[in-house]
Amino acid sequence: MRTTDKLTIVTKTNFLLDEIYDAIQQYPKSEKYLLGADTKQAGLTFYRLIVTAVKKYYKKTTLRDADVELFVLKNFIRMGHSRRYMNTRRYERLSRAIEEVGRMLGGWIQSMEK
Repeated sequence: MRTTDKLTIVTKTNFLLDEIYDAIQQYPKSEKYLLGADTKQAGLTFYRLIVTAVKKYYKKTTLRDADVELFVLKNFIRMGHSRRYMNTRRYERLSRAIEEVGRMLGGWIQSMEK
């Protein structure tokens, strides 16, 4: 994976985090500090793993951990939508961003396996 591609996934993840923070602002007060906090933490952990993978020489384990964290984040977002803490339009925007980052991450993992 080229350096510009690595920077692109970091930029897209940054955009994803912005969207997550905006969505969590709409959560009810009782859930902002429960599901909202867990969702933020999963997003931040994913971001940290991506940045770490960019800087590391041996990336494979870190990328696999990032893939697991992205799956957790996706499920937290889905849970927030199913409980009607966010509207469908915001959920679709978040889902598209997660899918895009997931495709980029999957390509990066595949390129490491060759």
